[in-house]
Amino acid sequence: MGFVYADTKITNISGGEKSYSMPFLVDTGSTDCVIPGDKLDEIGIKREYKENYELADGTEVTYDIGHAFISVNGKRVVGNVIFGPKDSEPLLGVTVLETAGFIVDPISRTLVKVKALKLK
Repeated sequence: MGFVYADTKITNISGGEKSYSMPFLVDTGSTDCVIPGDKLDEIGIKREYKENYELADGTEVTYDIGHAFISVNGKRVVGNVIFGPKDSEPLLGVTVLETAGFIVDPISRTLVKVKALKLK
């Protein structure tokens, strides 16, 4: 299928004007969003708790978790953000994609807005 990227902006739910923006790699195998922890610290995202995750190679790791506004292609939702390693590539997880109402089109390698969110 190839790689899919989406313009993404992270802002603090507590307010302030600082933000972190760049194309995030869309990772439908990831539950939450991963952002370099130093970038989240810079914009004042609060570390709320720790969570265990399993990486693609089966390794289990523990990361700090916070909450932020996440804007994907202009649609803003609230989601979990993982304080990833300093040099980690920002990943856009499936929970935010579904909450914002997007699916991945594997042919065009873009995000497509669904016409209605499922409630069943």
